[in-house]
Amino acid sequence: MRIEIEGDASPLGWPAHGCRCSSCAPLRRRGESRAPLRILVDGLPLEDLEAVEVPGGFDVRTASGGRLLYGHHGAWPEPAPGAVYDAVLLDLLGRPEHLAVLRRRGAVAAHTAVHAVHVDHRVRDAAELRRRLEFWRAPVTGPHRTLLLGGSRSGKSAEAELRLIAHPEVTYLATGPRADGSDPEWDERVRAHRTRRPSWWRVVESDELSGLLRGGRGAILVDGLGTWLASVMDRTGAWEDPDSVRPLLAELVTAWRHTEAVVVAVSDEVGLSLVPENRAGRLFRDLLGELNQRLAAESEDVSLVVAGRPLPL
Repeated sequence: MRIEIEGDASPLGWPAHGCRCSSCAPLRRRGESRAPLRILVDGLPLEDLEAVEVPGGFDVRTASGGRLLYGHHGAWPEPAPGAVYDAVLLDLLGRPEHLAVLRRRGAVAAHTAVHAVHVDHRVRDAAELRRRLEFWRAPVTGPHRTLLLGGSRSGKSAEAELRLIAHPEVTYLATGPRADGSDPEWDERVRAHRTRRPSWWRVVESDELSGLLRGGRGAILVDGLGTWLASVMDRTGAWEDPDSVRPLLAELVTAWRHTEAVVVAVSDEVGLSLVPENRAGRLFRDLLGELNQRLAAESEDVSLVVAGRPLPL
């Protein structure tokens, strides 16, 4: 089955007529545009092929025996029972987690070609679209390790979730305190994270990170390394004797190196902040900075997130 995409934009095109947003305006200034959807399959227009309507789109058959699933703009098509598609054409900017749903149901397999259609100013530019598709189309098997660094409220957790949103099996390791009503501000942060996560993500609240990495399959999101370090420092008495926590740091680096999972870990970038006034703060900064460096050396991807924008390192 040969798919030729002559236009992949939403019905209004990209840039949209009269839109002055920070996505459409630069395209217009450069004289660039992407045409509304037009797709040829084995040389024939998509709309001329044999198709069965499904909720949110069409299940399409080709003369050569190929099968694809097409989703309308702003819709997320239901796969036909038992179908395994050769290609899917999806509005991934609207709901990228639908790709995870299709993978979980077996409708999208390793051989399935994944295409984003109805693209528009919901993403800032074509480069950002390609970046996201690289994550969403990536193999769901590991190993692959990503370390995301950033300051407070930099958007690093949202970036981590975005990278794994299309993965069918995600374990979310929450290393921070639980929402228990004692700290309303913290409880609100926890609720915001829960709202963003797909309902099928498995949540583990623990500081047993090394064991999870050693035995983990699928994808693991670690949020975050700073709260993990604070927890194990409490557990080992490292605030008084820093050497007591170093075996756990070494164990974590080894587990990170040998994991078979797709891992995305969030950590605080401590090197840009003020020097802490007290010994405990300086000790924590030094240990976390050391851990970040050691994990970065064992990672395929390291990025610094600033104002919600990742900068590859």
